[in-house]
Amino acid sequence: MNNVYSRKLSIPFDQAIVRLTENLKRQGFGVITNISMKNVFKEKLNIDFRNYTILGACNPEFAYKAVSLESHVGTMLPCNLVVQQHENGEVEVSAMNPLEAIDKALATTFLSEIAVQVSARLRAALDDLHRHALEPAEVDAIPQHPLA
Repeated sequence: MNNVYSRKLSIPFDQAIVRLTENLKRQGFGVITNISMKNVFKEKLNIDFRNYTILGACNPEFAYKAVSLESHVGTMLPCNLVVQQHENGEVEVSAMNPLEAIDKALATTFLSEIAVQVSARLRAALDDLHRHALEPAEVDAIPQHPLA
């Protein structure tokens, strides 16, 4: 998928989820859903599956602005991020690029600007995952745009 931004990590699966959640918080997002597809597949289909978790993240300020500008943009909320462990043991974290995912017919200048800011913050959260010690001073939040 061309519209996905990913980072491959050499840390345990559970640690990747913890770090991603912390990084998202630093970028103004809260995790509002946590879906273990491994558990869902086991419970509903009795199939053993690898570690695969979908986190739904929301930045309330951006969500409010976006929904206020275009009521149908809620179909894209929350922002989903995937943490998965491949068969070779490698952990990968991925997020959709909101700027690429937004319906071009709905993309007003202001809505596109919000998507740019959300994309930058999601990317920053993923980019900081490779750090071994996340110190608050090391993690720079993306500056607010004058329209925000």
